[in-house]
Amino acid sequence: MIARENLSVNGRISMNMPMSHRSAGKPGGKMRKQTATCNIGRNRYCSNQSGMDMKILFHDKFYESDYAADGASIPGRLEAIMTALSSGGEFEIVRPLPASEDEVRLAHTQPYVDTIKSNAPLYDMATLAVGAAIAAAAIAITGEPAFACLRPPGHHASRESSWGYCVFSNMGIALLQLKKQRKIESAFVLDFDAHTGDGTKDVLSDWKECRILNPYAENSEAYIKEIQDFIKDIPAVDIIGVCAGFDSYQKDIGRKLTTFDFYMIGVLMKQFAQRAACERRFAILEGGYYLPDLGKNVLAFCQGFQ
Repeated sequence: MIARENLSVNGRISMNMPMSHRSAGKPGGKMRKQTATCNIGRNRYCSNQSGMDMKILFHDKFYESDYAADGASIPGRLEAIMTALSSGGEFEIVRPLPASEDEVRLAHTQPYVDTIKSNAPLYDMATLAVGAAIAAAAIAITGEPAFACLRPPGHHASRESSWGYCVFSNMGIALLQLKKQRKIESAFVLDFDAHTGDGTKDVLSDWKECRILNPYAENSEAYIKEIQDFIKDIPAVDIIGVCAGFDSYQKDIGRKLTTFDFYMIGVLMKQFAQRAACERRFAILEGGYYLPDLGKNVLAFCQGFQ
């Protein structure tokens, strides 16, 4: 059985202390608050010293579904995930800031960025998603695990085009930002979405020290083994990024993985990070559209990953 724990939820720049099991996830539940000062000029995220291990990057704006009309923007999708996370886990919610245009241009051409800017609601949501990914990577580089619960997704976003509900390369920009800051020289990316992350591959194609795995095995047992076999020969890497696509679920379009498989993938990436990456690891939400089980699948992954 996958253990469940408590989750803390924050306001704009305040961090809530852990809730009791009785009040967690229930409207009107009482919680104690501890306010943390956020220096926006220096820090992309706010943090307290509560001793919690796993950070969840999330902004209430991600609940909004009118920025687009596609599968990733459907109402109830982010609610399903955050309800599951807030039902019990020792996670700390961290509120990200939008990425700058300069950061977006690390992965995309100016004409493509200008095209997205012509749609203000889409641009605003997409830059916030990139900001969440950058914040998750910034947390991970300190040795703390992080998961960015965001939309729109990004693994089908190439340098000058995108498809599959994606806009900007969230993973690509997050890693390129660390590389630009000279905080990393190498990276490993696991993409377990039902579809190949062609955009991530395109954006990072000039980086020889960045290895990307999109498993193609036909069943869950072989899928897990493919991941194990690939990472066992990697002695060291500066950081591990996971494009977490839950549409590979057995009841979603991928028709392949179980809830426990998502937990095991999280465990594998945690163990890999401990062995080869000084515990540096972060994950970013990609696909996942079977709403009845989406929340429990994300929770299972996060519990294995933390």
